[in-house]
Amino acid sequence: MKRLKEITIPESHNYLAAFLTLGCNLTCSYCINHFGTTAPGTRLLTGAEWVDGLNRIVSRTDLPLTLQGGEPTIHKDFIYIVNNLKPELNIDLLTNLHFDIERFMAEVSPDRIKRDAPYASIRVSYHPEVMELTPLKEKVLRLQRAGYSIGIWGVMHPSQAAEIERAQKECVEAGIDFRQKEFLGEYRGRMHGTFMYDGAIDKKEKKSVLCKTTELIIGPGGGIYRCHSDLYEGRTPIGSILDPDFEIEEVFRPCDHFGHCNPCDVKVKTNRLQQYGHTSVEIKEIE
Repeated sequence: MKRLKEITIPESHNYLAAFLTLGCNLTCSYCINHFGTTAPGTRLLTGAEWVDGLNRIVSRTDLPLTLQGGEPTIHKDFIYIVNNLKPELNIDLLTNLHFDIERFMAEVSPDRIKRDAPYASIRVSYHPEVMELTPLKEKVLRLQRAGYSIGIWGVMHPSQAAEIERAQKECVEAGIDFRQKEFLGEYRGRMHGTFMYDGAIDKKEKKSVLCKTTELIIGPGGGIYRCHSDLYEGRTPIGSILDPDFEIEEVFRPCDHFGHCNPCDVKVKTNRLQQYGHTSVEIKEIE
């Protein structure tokens, strides 16, 4: 196999995402992964392939690689991947915490997923539609006492906002960092979210644009995508994490799918430094 050369992350990049799988052990009705038409699954990379590909990345200390999904912990080699990524590559984890934390604590050091940042490295999603707060809170407290950097995030879906508020109060009183996330998507005929580009997610028509990303998005099969929409819709990737010659190009790329963007790509949000006003992509020449 040809030697995989390093992939240096440009200063312009704000997020690095490895989607170990798009599968999940929960069934939330408003899952952002299903905003559009979710494409059929591809072959998942093995743990060894993920390690080979991700260890090519040369990033900054303040820009971690985030392991996510779906639910990343259902990948059969999840713990192998975590423990075999090079130490200088900081990692974060997005999870619903529906996994065996006893094995996790026995095999993954708290120092492996911990760094100097204004938010937790392990970010647990709370979805009251399909989860109970009490056992989740107990798991988080257990991990927190063991030294893991961990917090809970709750999506402010209109039908669950009151419960999220109640859960936040209860968790904060227990000493858990609990933060709210804006709901992105449609509910009862109204689109929710704060977006940079008008018409980007209304699904009424498709327009041609030029688009440039600030994120490295790696799909379950190793494909590297222009955006979340391309990943979820199964469009052709622009490269592969296992392509020996792949390198990041900071260029505007033509896209014919404006109007069917994924909310994650065009929402106005905080960047990795918790500064508000960032958007994942820059779009120009909207027809």
